Amino acid sequence: MSQPAPEGLNAQVLAWSEADLGVEGRVLDVVRAPATVLSTVGGAVDPTSPESVQLAADLVATMRVSPGCVGLAAPQVGVGAQMFCVDVSEHPKTRDHHGTFVLCNAEVVSSSRNEKAREGCMSVPDLTGDVKRASRLVVRGQLPGSGEEVELSANAFEARCLQHEIDHCQGLLFVDRVAGAHAIYARQTYL
Repeated sequence: MSQPAPEGLNAQVLAWSEADLGVEGRVLDVVRAPATVLSTVGGAVDPTSPESVQLAADLVATMRVSPGCVGLAAPQVGVGAQMFCVDVSEHPKTRDHHGTFVLCNAEVVSSSRNEKAREGCMSVPDLTGDVKRASRLVVRGQLPGSGEEVELSANAFEARCLQHEIDHCQGLLFVDRVAGAHAIYARQTYL
């Protein structure tokens, strides 16, 4: 019998693993701004299609080999699709989290408690910026492979990461969310 999920976390998302996809992920090149795909709204995907399943595995594989990476969206590997992976479990700012997961066609259902914090992005490697985002979030999306619809609650760093990746799927970069040029900085540390 499986353990119940910690309060507030979605058991289906916690239990998901890239092994569920049944395909080997390939490491893809990460696209950098100003590539057009990064400023284009991604298309909805069929989470059960073989192409979507392969893309999900590729996103996770690429995220895993990228130092400091806590999320990666399909547009960042040159694919205009609404899909991303997240894993904030090793990040020092993480409170609770859902481990590694991929969501397709994700949308924010509700959000609250805006906070400003510094963000960076593999597609904008030389800059960081102060971005105001909700620190509590409910997101709905579909799991790749099964196509199962899930709704998850996230807070703190995981909530910030989810919003960052959903923005990628909507053709937005963190630099589109900063208050102005005064909130953009040259990256000090390269991971």
